[in-house]
Amino acid sequence: MPTPSFPVDYQQLFHALPDNFLLIAPDADATILDNTDRHESVSMKNREEVVGKPFFEAYPSNDEESARLIEESHEHVRRHLEPHTMPLIRYDLARPQEQGGGLEELYWEATHYPVLDEQGQLRYILQRTQDVTEQYRARLAAEQVQRELAEQQERTRFVLESVPILVWTARPDGTLDYFNSRWLQFTGREHAQELNNHWMDNIHPDDRAQVEKHWYASIRAGQPYQAEYRLRRHDGQYRWVLMRGLPRTDADGRITMWVGGGTDIQDQKQMVQELLETNEEQARLSDQAYQAYQLAEQQRKTFYSLFMQTPALICILRGPEHRFEFVNPPYQALFPGRQLVGLTVPEALPEVIEQGFVELLNGVYNTGETFIGNEVEIMIDRDNDGQLRLHYLNFTYQLFEENGQKAGIMVFAFDVTDLVQARRALERPAPDA
Repeated sequence: MPTPSFPVDYQQLFHALPDNFLLIAPDADATILDNTDRHESVSMKNREEVVGKPFFEAYPSNDEESARLIEESHEHVRRHLEPHTMPLIRYDLARPQEQGGGLEELYWEATHYPVLDEQGQLRYILQRTQDVTEQYRARLAAEQVQRELAEQQERTRFVLESVPILVWTARPDGTLDYFNSRWLQFTGREHAQELNNHWMDNIHPDDRAQVEKHWYASIRAGQPYQAEYRLRRHDGQYRWVLMRGLPRTDADGRITMWVGGGTDIQDQKQMVQELLETNEEQARLSDQAYQAYQLAEQQRKTFYSLFMQTPALICILRGPEHRFEFVNPPYQALFPGRQLVGLTVPEALPEVIEQGFVELLNGVYNTGETFIGNEVEIMIDRDNDGQLRLHYLNFTYQLFEENGQKAGIMVFAFDVTDLVQARRALERPAPDA
């Protein structure tokens, strides 16, 4: 290699390197020998302040753990004569007064390189530090977002698996690809057994053709789906179910998936059938009652998401004080004009206190035993005018837990007022002709 025709000031060259370099002696004190101008600017310390001083006297560590990591990295280079990158450490630096002064929280990645002499002996340790504060904070933010996403997914999964309805989802072409545990418990089949349209094997043979016709007509039209049919239960009994589905579309109007759910209406069907068998007049009234029930059910908002549009009254009461955390539209519709979310049951619905519902909630929360009420009377100030009106509810209070601890109560209910009133009207003796 030819000798350069001009002298090279290597120290000046080292000082001008555009990176944070610190030259350290290999002794036990890690004495500072030199640094780059860039390092001097970032550290806010003049070269004269640090050169000739032990490392930790020149740059005191924030804490014992950081000091230990730096010492171990120095020792690794001394012992193995190879580069060593330290774990991320925090080292705060003073802000300029024009930026408000004080310390700025910063995170650094440091690598120590061995500089050997001609005999292969360690002569210097060269430290290169990089400010990775932005990357570190971005990673923390990403991890937080991931944790929140996981919590949302777990929460959604809990709701899907807890609501007492048969929930399913389907691909845009109508192929069902998910069934919640309530569906599988009802049919007594494994998830894999229901895929590839084998869920239709559970439909009563007399109903299957009509179900397929209506389902695929909804898919072609991209319109909400609703049907009543008999579905085989795990014990072999066919039960009438009311099934609904709704397409989810993207910003361009393309269907991306279907979501739906079903409820067991066997008891309602059976009741209507029994009333129809009494006499022709009662049969006519029973049919009107059932049609009214169907109309009320049809007016419920269909599934818009996997639980917000469930055709039932659902709310989540958080903690022992039973504070409304979630209320779906059908539940809110029972109390129009009232603020529910964020308030406790006694605060939002004072009229139910003396009716014993708070005591029922306390009992479920304290014992963990689910409460099921059928045609329970409840007086509600529906119009918020001080006038109480009688309603009948079929409802379930079910405790739910988070991280193994009691978290609150899920309420799932149906308003059966019209059904009860119609049945009682039919049960009254007919006036003499």
